[in-house]
Amino acid sequence: TMVSSSAASDVYKRQVLVYPIYKRTYERRVDVRGPNDYRDVTIQIGKDLRRTIDYLETREDIDSDRQVFYGMSWGATLGPLLTAIEPRFAASILIAGGQHRYPEDWPPVAVPQNFAPRSTVPTLMINGKADFGAPVETNILPMFDMLGTPAENKRLVLLDGGHVPASTNEVIREVLDWLDLYLGPVDTGPRPVATSEN
Repeated sequence: TMVSSSAASDVYKRQVLVYPIYKRTYERRVDVRGPNDYRDVTIQIGKDLRRTIDYLETREDIDSDRQVFYGMSWGATLGPLLTAIEPRFAASILIAGGQHRYPEDWPPVAVPQNFAPRSTVPTLMINGKADFGAPVETNILPMFDMLGTPAENKRLVLLDGGHVPASTNEVIREVLDWLDLYLGPVDTGPRPVATSEN
């Protein structure tokens, strides 16, 4: 059985999650031994993301004007860099990210906060108040302030918890509200009827 794609795209607004397998993750692991290796991997991750968006634009069942970047932890740290080099996102959600310190000889292209002023997409940052790896005053607030997004289109939410906020329900509520604000609410009506194709 198969859901009629025309019925799904014409009548129902649904959300799709796309999970790119970036260089240096899962089966694409590589040895990274120094700053130049990090530079090369960071450039490749940017290419991986852009190719993913290129592919999604070829799909008739994907609305390419309503794509959102979602990053958690390392993904949230890279978020400002990736949304600066990829302008096709309608919004960005960064959970448990922030700026990090890098050695002085680190290649500038591999330092995400260097790109933050060029990231102008509407951005929601959600962080734990007690994140020992990215403290609010030294890592989270500076990254939020550096974002090039106009003040009215960015929001920082600090929740109880450490690196990842303790209340999953609060995170979900904030994320869904952000998606509704920038993409419009999702139609939660009945799903299309499955049809059989021979």
